Amino acid sequence: MHLDGDAWNDCFDSMEREAWRLETLPVYTMPQEAEKLKRFLAGEKSPDDYTSAWMDEVQQWTSEGKNVGRVHVVTRPLSDYLRFEFEYYYRHHVKAGEDIRILDLTERENPGLPDQDFWMFDDSKVVLMNYRADGTQINRELYESDPEPYRQWKQIAVAKSVPFLEYVSG
Repeated sequence: MHLDGDAWNDCFDSMEREAWRLETLPVYTMPQEAEKLKRFLAGEKSPDDYTSAWMDEVQQWTSEGKNVGRVHVVTRPLSDYLRFEFEYYYRHHVKAGEDIRILDLTERENPGLPDQDFWMFDDSKVVLMNYRADGTQINRELYESDPEPYRQWKQIAVAKSVPFLEYVSG
């Protein structure tokens, strides 16, 4: 089943404890980011007082005792998009309370993680994030089988990754 609009938003609205994501791509092509990415590549940095609707939601969820996190699997050199994402989003999202971690596979083997992006809600509901090779999203698909492999992949990703701020300061 594909999830769009209200069905997708309900995944976040109905979570009781946690929303967690595995990101595997070096680029996500999102038309609404094109102008910001262009400015970043021209040397512009994001403002220190940057805010977004996502940050507001993360702050609301964390104030309710819920966790929001992700692990992004990367290899160096980082793509232009990843450098942009780190500057324009991640550095601000961690301030809002999102637990963002980086798993750098440049000098080590993949510890068994899939090359499939996904969100997992309360360790039970899994939504597969499907993309074209250029990072354009195709759809979101509710995974309707046993979520145990995804719970294991989450544990591996978290255990093998480092916090975002530690990664960028190293």
